[in-house]
Amino acid sequence: MEAVHWLDEMSGRLVKRMPNQEHRLEFLRAVHYEAKRAGLDPQLVLGLIQVESGFKKYAVSSAGARGYMQVMPFWVKLIGGRNDNLFHLRMNLRYGCTILKHYLDIEKGDLFRALGRYNGSLGRPEYPNAVRAAWERNWHYTPWVAPKP
Repeated sequence: MEAVHWLDEMSGRLVKRMPNQEHRLEFLRAVHYEAKRAGLDPQLVLGLIQVESGFKKYAVSSAGARGYMQVMPFWVKLIGGRNDNLFHLRMNLRYGCTILKHYLDIEKGDLFRALGRYNGSLGRPEYPNAVRAAWERNWHYTPWVAPKP
């Protein structure tokens, strides 16, 4: 029931940005799976995606970062296969979550510094503060607890 509640809650929050329900649910299931797989909070990942790409699958930054999580193409050479498509939903999320987890490990759990590394703005507060604000303002979630009989 917890997973169903989470999916319903997040879907309602995302409906204006992703009106197609089938696409929205596929996206949320993938975010939840890849975030949990990497040991990350799915709501944090949603906040990061909001700031990075505004939930645009085919977003490309001026620096060349791609997709929902704005993954730089050099990561494909470092940790993936040369034919990996950074615009593919699961591929983009897997790379982005793996990279963020890597930076969290390097920074011994310091989210502020890990987010700065992720964005290439280590030491500057704007990006980490924007992700935290999006996470807390739009994606904060209190787990559902089944009522006692």
